[in-house]
Amino acid sequence: MELTKRVDQEMIAAMKAHDGERTSTLRMMKSALKNRQIEKRDVLTEAEGQQVLNTMINQRKDSIEQFTKGNRPELAAKEAREIVLIESFMPKGASDEDLKRLVEEALAGSSFGPRDMGPAMKAVQARVQAAGLRADGRTLSEMVKARLGQAQG
Repeated sequence: MELTKRVDQEMIAAMKAHDGERTSTLRMMKSALKNRQIEKRDVLTEAEGQQVLNTMINQRKDSIEQFTKGNRPELAAKEAREIVLIESFMPKGASDEDLKRLVEEALAGSSFGPRDMGPAMKAVQARVQAAGLRADGRTLSEMVKARLGQAQG
């Protein structure tokens, strides 16, 4: 898998550069990917690898929120730096305009109504992935919900 190899190469480079924080984050990424691969008992696809990294990003966002509430800005800053590194291995994030266009394309001419949120989300997520982009699930969900509400009214 290309993603795992890239993480390995980056980790070796970080170790040679004596960049402790970067090495530590890359080790966590490698470990998470390896654990998922062991659970699956097969080589991960690119999409599955990105899913693992996406989970890591979401965990760090939650941690930042908790550290900020707990008045620990230094730990929140460390988590933010980890997010930046992990995101560098992910596809480019889609802009709001791109997302609106993809939601419109995926749902145009479909018979999805307000009660069809699940199938509509799957269609939109498939379209986003096919475009080689990534999107925040919450933002995507709000856009789909708004679009399905328009179709009703």
